[in-house]
Amino acid sequence: MKILIYGINYAPELTGIGKYSAEMAEWLAARGHSVSVVTAPPYYPQWRVHDGYRAGRYAREERAGVSVRRAPLWVPARPGGVKRLLHLASFALSSLPSLLRAAAGRPDVILVVEPALFCAPAAWLAARLCGARAWLHVQDYEVDAAFELGLLKGAWLRRAVARAERWLMRRFDRVSTISERMLALARDKGVEPARAVLLPNWIDAQAITPDLDGGACRAQLGIPADAIVALYSGNMGGKQGLQVLADVARRLEGETRLWFVFCGQGPERAALQARCAGLARARFLDLQPAERLGELLCMADIHLLPQRAGAADLVMPSKLTGMLASGRPVVCGAAPGTELAGVITRCGLLTPPEDAAAMAEAVLSLAQDGAARAALGQAARRHALAHLHVDAVLGAAERELAALAVPGRTQASRARDA
Repeated sequence: MKILIYGINYAPELTGIGKYSAEMAEWLAARGHSVSVVTAPPYYPQWRVHDGYRAGRYAREERAGVSVRRAPLWVPARPGGVKRLLHLASFALSSLPSLLRAAAGRPDVILVVEPALFCAPAAWLAARLCGARAWLHVQDYEVDAAFELGLLKGAWLRRAVARAERWLMRRFDRVSTISERMLALARDKGVEPARAVLLPNWIDAQAITPDLDGGACRAQLGIPADAIVALYSGNMGGKQGLQVLADVARRLEGETRLWFVFCGQGPERAALQARCAGLARARFLDLQPAERLGELLCMADIHLLPQRAGAADLVMPSKLTGMLASGRPVVCGAAPGTELAGVITRCGLLTPPEDAAAMAEAVLSLAQDGAARAALGQAARRHALAHLHVDAVLGAAERELAALAVPGRTQASRARDA
């Protein structure tokens, strides 16, 4: 097949949506498909364009067998409601020429990744113009989350945006998302069940295994080998509710065997560091290269997964896949009855979102109970192997892409390229 992937995030971003978009593109290319990408310069999660790239320049490159076009965008140093919208809109506008040039190659499927929903209208139109099928993949219901978290406000604005979103989503040939609850929400927004596809985030469960040695990471941070480490690793943005972690660490400062490691970058990191000032056993670490991810995750005895109230069924944290594959228990702040809570209750401890006292109590109970950590960690690993391994997830996606591709177009594309 010829597949065009369109989205604002892509490699070499190490975390979040860019990581998954790149892994999908490279996996499909390795399977023999012709894959091209229209994206922006890498900027996430630092909210600063990476070294070697320019925010205001069009560029092309080849990455692991994938042809990548990059279009300019504006990156605010402190993303907020209006600034975030302008940021997304800047890419949606600047990427139009790149999208149309890529679509001129007559792909079989154009797959657009949300965020940003701003890109979806152009993706749908480009697919119609070149005769391709249009697929919308929702990693994050950004509009709903923005209203739930107070980044956008106004009942009339929410109704207007919801109507436009519903109209648009119903026009895609496929709409996929990463959890059952998010898929149900797509159907509530008017997507026909026959067009709705579950495409969860994945992990290479053979590359990240519980027996990897995290000792080098501990030594780098000056953490004793016999310490109990509670780790948060991932984006440090507003949706995560990270400030609760500082309160948890402060409440447990008297537990001298318990250390906290906060690994990641993003607009909330400075505030988290300020709130952890003076804590003797709190350490900060920048995002690690992909080849060190397994060691980083296996440094932990307990993984921390805070979540803002109201967001648990609008997003499924991408960092969860690595946590589960590492075979360590997770302490998560999420409301009972959400899909995230359903996963965590099998392989960790659940606390109310943004409740530092409850999360501290859960962390302490696991720190003091090695048998419980081992049992819950084994359950986490089983879940990753059964539901999240990369070949199973992307193999199903490949079959869905093949079923969606316009009959006769795939064969014609191969003949034309031969």
